[in-house]
Amino acid sequence: MPTIAVIDYDMGNLHSACKGLEQAGATTVVTDAEMHLRAADAIVLPGVGAFDPAMQHLRSRQLEQPIKEAIASGKPFLGICLGLQILFESSEEGTEPGLGIIPGIVKRFQSQPDITIPHMGWNQLEMTQPNCPLWRDLPAAPWLYFVHSYYAAPTDLTVQAATTTHGSQTVTVAIARDNLMAVQFHPEKSATAGLKILSNFVQFVHQKQQQTQPKPTPAIAQ
Repeated sequence: MPTIAVIDYDMGNLHSACKGLEQAGATTVVTDAEMHLRAADAIVLPGVGAFDPAMQHLRSRQLEQPIKEAIASGKPFLGICLGLQILFESSEEGTEPGLGIIPGIVKRFQSQPDITIPHMGWNQLEMTQPNCPLWRDLPAAPWLYFVHSYYAAPTDLTVQAATTTHGSQTVTVAIARDNLMAVQFHPEKSATAGLKILSNFVQFVHQKQQQTQPKPTPAIAQ
């Protein structure tokens, strides 16, 4: 059973995300301690709120470097909502620099007659990385729940794992690169499809565990 550290930096209710991960078979540790991030098999960075306070809270807890080191080490990492946005270099929402792990910026939806801001409610995914571990055994174009006024715009579109269309605008709502994955929607609020995505992440962590476990030494015949 993998242990997943869920980062607590005062940016949203963590209960729903933990519950979904636990239903999928993981043990969760809600923490803002570097030692717990190092010890965990995987990390989840959820978040609801504004970009600048999120980065200020992470930096005040000295978590910026441990997060970067964990991702660079190959540890499975899942960002949710604001936890996706702060992986980028900056945001039009504020002035704080982001983590800068993914090149690109976070933009605000432009006011148009066919667009409501915030983008709130159920919308369908178009999977641009069909082989992303998060999408395993999901139906085509699943419905997920969104609440956001800003969206991530990666410089390198090869990291884009899914898009959705809001009004006439198609935007990136999921990224994936090796062990790093993040989604703009709320899987913990997205019923069956969302819980399946969390379950897929837990399964990905379990597979990584198996790959890194030392193989037993063969017995030597006497």
